[in-house]
Amino acid sequence: MIIGIGTDMCDIRRIENSIEKFGERFINKIFTEKEQAYCDAKSGRAAYYAKRFAAKEAVAKALAREETGALSWKDVEVRNDPSGRPTIHLYRQAKERLESHLPKGLEAITHISLTDDYPYAMAFAIIEAHSRI
Repeated sequence: MIIGIGTDMCDIRRIENSIEKFGERFINKIFTEKEQAYCDAKSGRAAYYAKRFAAKEAVAKALAREETGALSWKDVEVRNDPSGRPTIHLYRQAKERLESHLPKGLEAITHISLTDDYPYAMAFAIIEAHSRI
């Protein structure tokens, strides 16, 4: 059962400008240490940061309900598994929100797809509830 869908598009130039203007202050406010290590190791790091920014927004939209407010940026973390596939890890308020949306006896599975074609980055998130096996 799908319990949430979200998508977001981010202009990579906006992230480039924010990094240029605010530097580490911007990066530290939005991205976890693991996300920073991953992005900073890449050529054209702004595109990687932009995809993660879009992913955070997409996941927040998938978790949103009429009565919910904003999430902390660092409550949603994007990692990559050994094959390079992006995965989502939720912390604090994001994790609590997800758990509050899950029907009893079900567990969540998150899916995230990231892409970019300069100057845009895009993310699409789906959150499913499945029975525990």
